[in-house]
Amino acid sequence: MTMKKSISYAIALTIGITFTPGMSMAAEADAAKKAHDEMDQAMHLKANLENGKAVFEVCTACHMPEGWGKDDGTFPQVARQHRSVLIKQLADIRAKNRDAPTMYPFALPDSLGDAQSIADVTEYISKLPMNPNNGVGTGDDLAHGEKLYKDNCVKCHGDKGEGSAEKLYPRIQGQHYKYMLRQFEWIRDGKRRNANPEMVKQIKGFSEKDETAVIDYVSRLKPAKEDLGEPGWQNPDFK
Repeated sequence: MTMKKSISYAIALTIGITFTPGMSMAAEADAAKKAHDEMDQAMHLKANLENGKAVFEVCTACHMPEGWGKDDGTFPQVARQHRSVLIKQLADIRAKNRDAPTMYPFALPDSLGDAQSIADVTEYISKLPMNPNNGVGTGDDLAHGEKLYKDNCVKCHGDKGEGSAEKLYPRIQGQHYKYMLRQFEWIRDGKRRNANPEMVKQIKGFSEKDETAVIDYVSRLKPAKEDLGEPGWQNPDFK
């Protein structure tokens, strides 16, 4: 299967899968289609890194100039995330297929730009080195977390949390513990409309103990050395 076909299949899995109270099924389906169309457009545009750098300035207030987010979980690390994943999440937020009230105003065309800008900024973000010291959990139940991860998560997110660009599975290695814990709960509880339905089913029976253990374990999965920045690295593009 080609990458284009794989991504199209992965998108299809997430269209109209989780319906939110207060929003009609037709509105949900319309939002998902709108996001799909913009993602497809952005994926096939040639990225301009210089413009991507300029567009990213809008993002730096929350995600920081390095793309490292905050270890308190307020904002995720986006550096080195798969470009296809970044494009999908931006398209979903803009189309209201994913609730992100803090980010929504900054993701709109008036602030971020059109599909070309999405193509550009995601290319730039995907090349930023990652924070080598992301936020982690307490570390007191890692064996349990490891077992849960290997039994439930490896199939999609990979042995080391590397994810898959083709299948739109995010890189979760090196991500902040508190951010992942919040997203895990939202996915489980149906608050994240663009979640993969397979994951929703997979984690439905997780207890609070299971959640904290597996997310703590994941937060300690380290990216390859070449993907990491030096401790204290500052993005020279924004000095």
